[in-house]
Amino acid sequence: MIRVFKHYVSHAVLVLGAIDALLLVLCGEAAWRLRAYQAGIHPGFFADRAGSLVIYALLALTTLAAVGLYRAEELRSPRYALARLLVGLSLTVFVIGFVGFFFPGATFWRSTLLSALMLSGAALLALRIVLDKSIDVEGFKRRVVVLGAGQRAARLKALSLRPESGFRIVGFVAMTEQSAVAEAIPRADIDDLSRHIDRLDGTEVVLALEERRNSLPLKDLLKVKTAGVSVNEFSSFLERETGRVDLDTLNPSWLIFSDGFSSGRAISSAVKRGFDIVASGLVLVLTAPIVLLFALLVKLDSRGPAFYRQTRVGHYGQQFDLIKLRSMGTDAERGGAQYAQENDPRITRVGRFIRATRIDELPQCWNVLKGDMSFVGPRPERPQFVRELDEVLPYYAERHIVKPGITGWAQVNYPYGASIEDSRHKLEYDLYYAKNYSLFLDLLIALQTLRVVLWNEGSR
Repeated sequence: MIRVFKHYVSHAVLVLGAIDALLLVLCGEAAWRLRAYQAGIHPGFFADRAGSLVIYALLALTTLAAVGLYRAEELRSPRYALARLLVGLSLTVFVIGFVGFFFPGATFWRSTLLSALMLSGAALLALRIVLDKSIDVEGFKRRVVVLGAGQRAARLKALSLRPESGFRIVGFVAMTEQSAVAEAIPRADIDDLSRHIDRLDGTEVVLALEERRNSLPLKDLLKVKTAGVSVNEFSSFLERETGRVDLDTLNPSWLIFSDGFSSGRAISSAVKRGFDIVASGLVLVLTAPIVLLFALLVKLDSRGPAFYRQTRVGHYGQQFDLIKLRSMGTDAERGGAQYAQENDPRITRVGRFIRATRIDELPQCWNVLKGDMSFVGPRPERPQFVRELDEVLPYYAERHIVKPGITGWAQVNYPYGASIEDSRHKLEYDLYYAKNYSLFLDLLIALQTLRVVLWNEGSR
């Protein structure tokens, strides 16, 4: 995997994205030449329209990424990819129309867009079918040797067996007598660990010891490292492979000494705040008719106010009033604060629709404009829930070191949660975001939010 602005991106995704970009440019060029042939005119020079072709490719790639084309499921299955391709390329029409409104001189798209999109869809789908039929995915995975054979090693083994995994384990070395992995080779049976890893053609070593005190194989690790093999600690490896911080193995020293929580956030925070002000103001203006329409429908559908305020916990534990369109009856929390359940009877008819489409979240742009929230960040929780979760989940308070958001890393990676265990999983994603926050990660989350809304993932 390659680290891009503190966030790891799969080699496969980057390579496939680059090939897709080239195909999009070629399909755009083919559409132009087809149009010129039909009109009986000379197609001109490629350099004259190269800028438009690159813009077309970038906009199409952005919408395709936003609808989830480069997620693990779509990379594995042309059938999944087809649905994403159709939706993504359809959205590209609107995106290009929006860009064309501000840059009216870009007339290249108007006469060739339909042909370009049709050719692009066929080419990108054909590419995925060919890759699915002819490429051995296992051959592209990283070859990992695990030092350890306990429960941590067993977890890595289970992770490697997932279809979306980017690595495979080629060997386990039991560093102690206790072993939870049957195929592990005892360290005492290996004369030279570095040579053993070389025989396995290992490209990476993961230290997965249950207890590191007085058992850290420093000489072995030093020899392996100087031989040019990458060495990773268990928690860091899991963070990279899963996009979350593993609470089961997390300790303060790892948080202190690992990368993250950079002091260089001052500039990115200022840029983020500037974007929040401009974007929230723009969204409030553009969506005002929609919000007012549904506010009226909420009033007609059930008794009570159209909007409601609810106290939430935000940046550094400060409380603020979050504003949303009301989606439940006014007596929904008569018995106290509680999570929304699947098919919750407290949700009104209009409320069910606005929750599924996330329209009820639009008024939160006012909280963003005021500075209580950001567009991207951990979701703010009720004070009652925060107190309860802080008592049972370690490092829960650390999620408040960044501003809460309308959408977040947990929201695009984990479905709606209504239990302690769900909150634990979401906290792992929130800690990853707080630790590795960057403008690139914000952009990635914003794009993935469109996928969540379009495919109605995780709403209740």
